Amino acid sequence: MDDRLFRNAMGSFATGVTVITTEVSGEVHGMTANAFMSISLNPKLIAVSIGERARMLQHIKEAKQFAVNILTSNQVNESKQFSGQLNLEEEITFSTFKGLPVLPNSLAVVTCKLHSEYVAGDHTIFIGQVTGVQLEQHDPLLYSQGKYRELKELQE
Repeated sequence: MDDRLFRNAMGSFATGVTVITTEVSGEVHGMTANAFMSISLNPKLIAVSIGERARMLQHIKEAKQFAVNILTSNQVNESKQFSGQLNLEEEITFSTFKGLPVLPNSLAVVTCKLHSEYVAGDHTIFIGQVTGVQLEQHDPLLYSQGKYRELKELQE
């Protein structure tokens, strides 16, 4: 099977966009990711998948905690900044929630302590036990077929 065909097929699945954040030795680290999902309600668990070449992999292993910032439709620049597509002139200011750096004005923030990790192919799946949740009322930022997208109401 062709790698490009597989990537294009997986990229056709519309997802939300998140920035995973953590702090190690007083330094904040962040990475854009769309490989995020809810795992369990009791106990409350989520999962993020991080590539083996990503610097964030080691940061999460070391910090043993992380936050998932679910982005709004107004946070395209934040997504691009943490995916390396953009180098903003102004420094991003973080808030703190449950002892972790988080992006202000996110649609939702989920803080976690590291529950477990599993190597799967060229990624590590981190399972996080949820320690806190913040929720705002905004429209989500979506990503599909290599482009940022927004929700549109369907006519019934």
